[in-house]
Amino acid sequence: MNRPRIGFLGVGWIGRHRMQVMLETGLVEAVAIADPSADMIAEAAKLAPDAQVVNGLEAMLAAGVDGVVIATPSALHAEQSIAALNAGAAVFCQKPLGRDAAEAARVVEAARAADRLLSVDFSYRFTAGMQAIRALLAEGALGHVQAVDLVFHNAYGPDKPWFYDRAQSGGGCVMDLGVHLVDLALWALGFPEGDPAVTAQLFADGRLLPPAAEAVEDFATASIVLPTGTVVRLTCSWRLHAGRDAEISAAFYGTQGGAALRNVDGSFYDFVAERYRGTQRETLSQPPEEWGGRAGADWARRLAGGARFDPAAAQLVTVSRMLDRIYGR
Repeated sequence: MNRPRIGFLGVGWIGRHRMQVMLETGLVEAVAIADPSADMIAEAAKLAPDAQVVNGLEAMLAAGVDGVVIATPSALHAEQSIAALNAGAAVFCQKPLGRDAAEAARVVEAARAADRLLSVDFSYRFTAGMQAIRALLAEGALGHVQAVDLVFHNAYGPDKPWFYDRAQSGGGCVMDLGVHLVDLALWALGFPEGDPAVTAQLFADGRLLPPAAEAVEDFATASIVLPTGTVVRLTCSWRLHAGRDAEISAAFYGTQGGAALRNVDGSFYDFVAERYRGTQRETLSQPPEEWGGRAGADWARRLAGGARFDPAAAQLVTVSRMLDRIYGR
């Protein structure tokens, strides 16, 4: 069986990690790589020495790739994804798919029209803990979910200037970190239909931002009341004085029990998941676990298996619309 030919557009740390995990499946072949940094190209070439180095997406598509893995700045995601899909290539893109719902919707429609597989790297879905929690929710084991608490504090914040330019990033810590947790909550709850009620407060350097502010937020809190009556509370930040590298959690509280995924000792990678019954707790999963590249490996397996457009891609637009509501768009 011929393996799908993949191009890797952007091979910084995360792009190379996803490349490594995909290649380790043995199901796809890296045939083209592109990045503006010669150092990043050199590192990627160690993983795929036979891949052709090209100067951008157009040349990558000309090489006849079956799929493109996109790990470039956020402002480029939508247009690059659409160009790849229009050329007949499947796409695996870093988050966010678009800087707003309109951009995300254009990408999904391009995937639908081309009948090509489209996925976004929502990696936390693939942790063992969230898989177990979602199963509990699906079978109704927690009863009616009354509240979901989502927290993502990054004590450092991004080191690349474009993250702080709204035109390039689409937003601050909500777009960078909150998007993962919003997706995680909606996915775990089965993407409930209907129009939510959303209120939010965004801050930069301790000051409340007015609507349509040019500055990007470094602290945000939001309340989302779903049509089911579930209240989702989101708090996220860059550079919070948290006393550790990160605080990350997704907790679900129902009438018959609770469950939560939480990071361990400030780690960005180690998570424990627990189920709660009153004052009792049961461990669902614990570290160590190599989960970071599973979303990419899943896309590679599906592509190698002949998967085409998945209607579930419409959920990507639902997540973007929720972020638009948080941003007051």
